[in-house]
Amino acid sequence: MTITPTDIGHLRRCVDLARAALDAGDEPFGSTLVAEDGTELFADRNRVSGGDATQHPEFAIARWAATNLSPAQRASSTVYTSGEHCPMCSAAHAWVGLGRIVYATSGAQLGTWLDEWGAAPAPVTALSIQQVAPGVEVDGPADEFTDTMRGLHHARVSRDAG
Repeated sequence: MTITPTDIGHLRRCVDLARAALDAGDEPFGSTLVAEDGTELFADRNRVSGGDATQHPEFAIARWAATNLSPAQRASSTVYTSGEHCPMCSAAHAWVGLGRIVYATSGAQLGTWLDEWGAAPAPVTALSIQQVAPGVEVDGPADEFTDTMRGLHHARVSRDAG
């Protein structure tokens, strides 16, 4: 499947959530869970600044969906996110049985940017969603968000370095 104009609208919401996360002192990631009919069911932003590095919005979506949706509703939903799922979130997504993932920027892009800026590497090896959850339908990155997300991540790295 390709990224549609509807997908772009949902990704724009995720980028707004990522900006809100950065403004709150967190890493710039935001995600939404959207039902088959297009209704946003759940949205969250990164919340790792409190000290719990597992407080990713994609992980929160998986936990919420497991509690609040039937297996069929989970499978027919789409997770939109500003950045490709990390291995932890990819695994949670697959274990809960969520549907398609659409992301604005990839883990590979983020890794390249962090290397370019001399930022410390993540404590976990970056793996693509397909490496962790090969049965999940995935679309991304969406090129129209590259510059914005690069800017948000650069702002976070600059803030954390200073």
